[in-house]
Amino acid sequence: MTGAAALSIDRVILEVPSKAESKGLVDYAFRRGFHRFLLKGNLSIEMPNGAEVTLRQGNFLSTISGKELGLIQKVATPEELEEVGVLVANGGLTLVDFEGDSIIPLENLIARGGRRGTIWVTTKDPRRIPATLGALESGADGVVIPVETIPEVTQVESQLEARTPDLPWAEATLERVGPGGIGERVIVDTTSMLGPHEGLLVGSAGGYLFHVVSETQGSVYTRPRPFRVNAGALHSYTLLASGETRYLSELEPGDSVVVATPQRSARTVRVGRLKIERRPMTLIEGVVDGSRFTVFVQEAETVRLSGAQAPVAVTELHPGMKLWGVRLPTARHFGKAVEETIVER
Repeated sequence: MTGAAALSIDRVILEVPSKAESKGLVDYAFRRGFHRFLLKGNLSIEMPNGAEVTLRQGNFLSTISGKELGLIQKVATPEELEEVGVLVANGGLTLVDFEGDSIIPLENLIARGGRRGTIWVTTKDPRRIPATLGALESGADGVVIPVETIPEVTQVESQLEARTPDLPWAEATLERVGPGGIGERVIVDTTSMLGPHEGLLVGSAGGYLFHVVSETQGSVYTRPRPFRVNAGALHSYTLLASGETRYLSELEPGDSVVVATPQRSARTVRVGRLKIERRPMTLIEGVVDGSRFTVFVQEAETVRLSGAQAPVAVTELHPGMKLWGVRLPTARHFGKAVEETIVER
């Protein structure tokens, strides 16, 4: 399971107080994409259409209609973990409340053979969500976390991978490829393995971002770096998981960025580090829908952009070629798309 899938909002169950005053909290969380809720006692909140609700009665879990789903089990010892393992092997839902250590016993639980049941794990600390959902790559089937305020919902959301924005792919026709002088270029090292056609979206203007391919293919003189994108000049934009743009120079470790394959898949990965160094640059200018867009990238054989049929090294680009990229709203304020008249050159 990829990191984006592991940290999906679909695997989070918000435990909210079962009282009328919680309606505003539930409505806000639902608008933010949360749709699974756990309530203690009887249902006393009008829930949004499409919300999935589980009720907690003592140590029992049930649906709104009263159908029993499973049990809540505390685990503080190896013996109690073994008892939960038997329950999981027999099927049904088990909500595990670990006391003390949680990650290693969860991994032991996941690793057991013959797993038929569903494992939920409860935690009070949003920072534990990634480890809970990513344990042994598959993680728990769900994580239950109590929230009582809107800022707490925001804290939970900050630990998750956003759904990747829709990417309107468009081809740019190259009109100019030439020297771009000496400048600072930014290498983005991610914490994920990237595919041979995956890459970042990079450009000098927010209206069109070129697709710069990862270094999964080395050369006679260099080894592959399948976690790396030699992205471009430090003034360039790239696309964040939130749909906002950010300057390459402003990226920080832990930021969630979009990596994509032209006309196919897109996902989010985390930035591990940046390397900014002075290098010879190449200026690439393309035309999309009658508008001109540019990108500056390092002049090197290992830097490739997505051509119409396959990735092409910067040193092999020439006018008339087609390159893939993404057409985006041009006007932006601190990275967010806005409606205003703007000209970028």
